[in-house]
Amino acid sequence: MRPGVEWMERFQVSLYLAALIIAAAVGLLVPAVARPAEITINTVLGLLLYATFLGVPFAKIGQAFRDWRFLAVLTVVNFAVVPVVVFALSRIVAHDQVLLVGVLFVLLTPCVDYVIVFTGIAGGAKDRLLAAAPLLMLAQMVLLPLYLWLFVGAEFVRTVDLAPFIEAFLLLIVLPLTLAGLTQLAASYTRTGRVMHEVVLGAMVPLMMLTLAAVVASQIAGVGQQLSRLLLVVPVYVVFAVIMIPIGIAAGRVARLDASGTRAVVFSGATRNSLVVLPLVLALPDALDLAPLVVVTQTLVELIVMIVFIRLIPRLVRSRSSTLQNS
Repeated sequence: MRPGVEWMERFQVSLYLAALIIAAAVGLLVPAVARPAEITINTVLGLLLYATFLGVPFAKIGQAFRDWRFLAVLTVVNFAVVPVVVFALSRIVAHDQVLLVGVLFVLLTPCVDYVIVFTGIAGGAKDRLLAAAPLLMLAQMVLLPLYLWLFVGAEFVRTVDLAPFIEAFLLLIVLPLTLAGLTQLAASYTRTGRVMHEVVLGAMVPLMMLTLAAVVASQIAGVGQQLSRLLLVVPVYVVFAVIMIPIGIAAGRVARLDASGTRAVVFSGATRNSLVVLPLVLALPDALDLAPLVVVTQTLVELIVMIVFIRLIPRLVRSRSSTLQNS
């Protein structure tokens, strides 16, 4: 099995692009696939996170919890700097409340799931980012209503149901993390546990491909139907991702983080929690029925951006050893 796993890891970027293209084609040519694909998203994402958590020794997670400087930088970037950037960029769509609401929901919430995978691929500190995930999730649950109150108004905030946030936290963070811990424990004592550990880790690339395919296939047709209106938010998402690169790098340097920590900050600042906030947006009043597609559009843009980031960020944020080698 190992040669096949190594081959997939070597060509993972190409495989992810292929998954995106094939899923988009299927979603456009066979719109009926959208609903079944949407139902599978949480399942495949949960499995992906289980495999991700399994690849990080829990001893390192414990050490990462004590890295207060890294956690402080993540908190400041995501909950102090990002809201300012988002408010400025959201003025582009401020004339349309539906677009505005969708943009605010997705850009004000830092990602806690597949950002860990992409960070790891780019040589970032995925163990430290994993340790920060519960903090990021809890903080956005508390602060999102405040930001919406400031940017949209108190009357709108009363229509927001935060129950899907709690459900996502339990299903996408607590459950996979617990199962990963139990699997690591079993791998220490039993052959079956070791085999399961290796099989799940070997499935990381296929699970990422399935996750990307499920998201794209489930939403591409709906986005295509509203493309003329949704095109206005695309530059907002692209500019946001571009702006967060120098902000993340500068924050890492100010805090004197190492290269892996700085890369993790860049990815965390640029990657948003679209899959988790989508249920919240779906629960909004009917007058805001386009808002979910605004969120999904961000997902589609972000997936392409992440493919670029895993190549670009390691070049922009070089480790000390690679810098010495190049010099």
